[in-house]
Amino acid sequence: MSTGRVAGKRVLITGAARGMGRSHAVRLAEEGADVILVDLCAPIPEVEYPLASEEDLGETARLVEKHDRRAVTKIVDVRDAPALVSAVDEAVAELGGLDGAVANAGVLTVGTWNKTTAEQWRTVVDVNLIGTWNTCAAALPHLVDRGGSLVNISSSAGLKGTPLHLPYTASKHGVVGLSRALANELAAQNVRVNTVHPTGVETGMRPQSLQSLLGEERPDLVPIFLNALPAVMAEAIDISNAVLFLISDESRYVTGLEFKVDAGVTLR
Repeated sequence: MSTGRVAGKRVLITGAARGMGRSHAVRLAEEGADVILVDLCAPIPEVEYPLASEEDLGETARLVEKHDRRAVTKIVDVRDAPALVSAVDEAVAELGGLDGAVANAGVLTVGTWNKTTAEQWRTVVDVNLIGTWNTCAAALPHLVDRGGSLVNISSSAGLKGTPLHLPYTASKHGVVGLSRALANELAAQNVRVNTVHPTGVETGMRPQSLQSLLGEERPDLVPIFLNALPAVMAEAIDISNAVLFLISDESRYVTGLEFKVDAGVTLR
């Protein structure tokens, strides 16, 4: 019998192959959860940095299994709603149920307003906003009869007008609106819906063009990106601890929350 703050819970995590998604999976496993690990494991043309691989996803599963928890891996694109539903249904049947989901998959493009393309807009909104909705929609049939927790990963850019990645900022604001509306709609079914808002985190999501853009073209915008606390970046574990709380029964009366783990960047 598992012990821990989420002992026996079964949790879906998207973008689970590396970075924050891997961190969430391992942290939840440490506290007794079994996990469904979803990732695309392929490049996206509009995204300048490398995305995770199938080997990365397998490594996340191995790290989970080190804690004697079960990990079911699925290679699927969160933009493909029918494929995601099918993958989640299969994985839930294997684990015997579902208690929560963490919509963590996300991408970032960089550019000034006049250089942001329609293709970038479509990709970022499809992955970050519609992909979050698809994740919720795939999980909810398994939660509405028994309750559960949806945790949607937004960003500090979901709460402030963060420039130079307009589609990202718009999509992450959209995640907040979606989550607030769902929190109201699902409260009667005892399904809680909350968002988490990280500042910059050391993950693979590091477009080099942002640094050059701030350094060379728009140094006036640098203060918007600076944390209030004396830290340049947060670590993935800091975000995972917030996810753990929101998945656990410790937060049983917490819904519609924008949980900032942002080192004070939204205060500026």
